[in-house]
Amino acid sequence: MKHATRSFALGLVAVPLSLALLSGPVSAGCGDSPAAGVDWTKCEKRRLILRERDLSKGTFLRTDFSRSDLAGAKLMGADLSEANFEHARLAGADLSQAVLIESSGDRADFSGAVLREANLSKAEMGRTDFTGADFTGANIAKAEMGRAVLADANLEGANLKRAEIARAVFKGAKLAGSDFTGAYTYLTHFEGADLSGVKGLTQRQLDDACGDGTTKLPAGLSAPENWPCGQE
Repeated sequence: MKHATRSFALGLVAVPLSLALLSGPVSAGCGDSPAAGVDWTKCEKRRLILRERDLSKGTFLRTDFSRSDLAGAKLMGADLSEANFEHARLAGADLSQAVLIESSGDRADFSGAVLREANLSKAEMGRTDFTGADFTGANIAKAEMGRAVLADANLEGANLKRAEIARAVFKGAKLAGSDFTGAYTYLTHFEGADLSGVKGLTQRQLDDACGDGTTKLPAGLSAPENWPCGQE
């Protein structure tokens, strides 16, 4: 009888343990409504209309926002590390101090977005539209922004160290105090850009880039005899 009682007790212990093993780690609240502080970690949020929603301080690690409309959304201080914004719309969204480390946004629309002091380190934002965006004090180090459009964007004090900005467009961008140390500038479009206040830019980087008579250069650097983008 004692043996049977003992077996029964062990069985009661074994059931919840097995259920715990099967259920795995607790998942984020993918079904939770959009709100400040929401946790949508690894959730699929594709093709949603989230215009002007308050998602500030939310957690969106590896969240899939591809093709969603987040125009005007509030994402201040949100963790968007490794999030996917492919073809998403974030025009006018506020991402101040947001973390977008290793996020991706191929062909996304961030025009007019506020990214002040945001961290886009190692982000993949090829062909993304950042026209008129505010990157003041942002960290864009090692980001891949090939063919991105940053026309009229504010990048004052931004860190672009070792960023890949090949063929990106900086026409009319504010660049005072931005750091281009080690940035890859192959055919980067600096036509109409004021580079006079940037840091870390070398003659070799400039020789690889594109410019014209309206391009203002830092002291000590000179325009190439022939800018390489005449045929672009």
